[in-house]
Amino acid sequence: MKNTLIIIIVLLSIFAVLGCSRTMGKKEENPDKSGVTFGEDMTTIFAINTTKVIKGQLLNYLEINGDVITESKVDVYAEAMGKLTSLNVSIGDRIEKDAIIGEVDPSRPGMKYAKSPIKSPITGTVTSLPVYIGSTVSPSVPVATISKMDSLRIRTYVAERFISKMKVGIDAIIRLEAFPEESFSATVSELSPVVDPLTRTMEVNLDFKGQYDKVKAGMFAEIKIITERKNGILKIPADCLVKRYGGYFVFVVKDNATVEKRAVTTGILIDNKLEILKGLKAGEEIVIRGQTLLEDNAKVKVIERIEPLHVEDIIR
Repeated sequence: MKNTLIIIIVLLSIFAVLGCSRTMGKKEENPDKSGVTFGEDMTTIFAINTTKVIKGQLLNYLEINGDVITESKVDVYAEAMGKLTSLNVSIGDRIEKDAIIGEVDPSRPGMKYAKSPIKSPITGTVTSLPVYIGSTVSPSVPVATISKMDSLRIRTYVAERFISKMKVGIDAIIRLEAFPEESFSATVSELSPVVDPLTRTMEVNLDFKGQYDKVKAGMFAEIKIITERKNGILKIPADCLVKRYGGYFVFVVKDNATVEKRAVTTGILIDNKLEILKGLKAGEEIVIRGQTLLEDNAKVKVIERIEPLHVEDIIR
């Protein structure tokens, strides 16, 4: 019985040793689901995604709101006080200059006068009719508003601290709530010569460029006025940047197998696009995902290469 027990213990010890040797010989894959693997020599290998440094354009802009308005509109007044006896137009009608909008009867009890016509001073579209037949009108109250709808513009107001960035001729991108999937081009056409002392803002007008047939006066506009164009600069996605111990770094891929921890000097940041002033070269491959645990000369495996930024900047 004693000999049998000794034999069982020896066999169990042999099986335990064989099991450990098999485990040590295997490659361990993703033990903690962090993107880290180990090679045959137990060297840590980090899974990463990369992109490239691009030399191109970066646009800075001011984002504000405004309204679509007609470039010109005129209020129409009656020449005499009296009762409005006829009205020949409706809102939305297009009329020519000197066309008769309606007639006013200036007669009084015991006095009979000829009817006075109300004429349109310009060619345009009727956008307002605050009166109706039978109303009493006078030379001080507008009977209608005539607007030139074929020439629209955007009116906005810029805070005093941004006035120095405004110049006639600079471009802008316009988005309208009525057409959320589209954008329209515009340019700054007029700058007010004064600042409103109450709101500390300056009026700025912009003209549409290209086709804008669908746009209507009165629409709410989201405006991005391009205040600065930087050409021939290095730019990367801001997600590539790592901040540690007060410094800024980017990890550059070397020989598709290791990374170099590279200190960089940054410029402006616009829409997650970062200007690089010093530390990188155009075309270098850098880590965009998986850099959290990286150190200088760490071994890596590129899982995916992300499309780099466009050379020409695009504002949406």
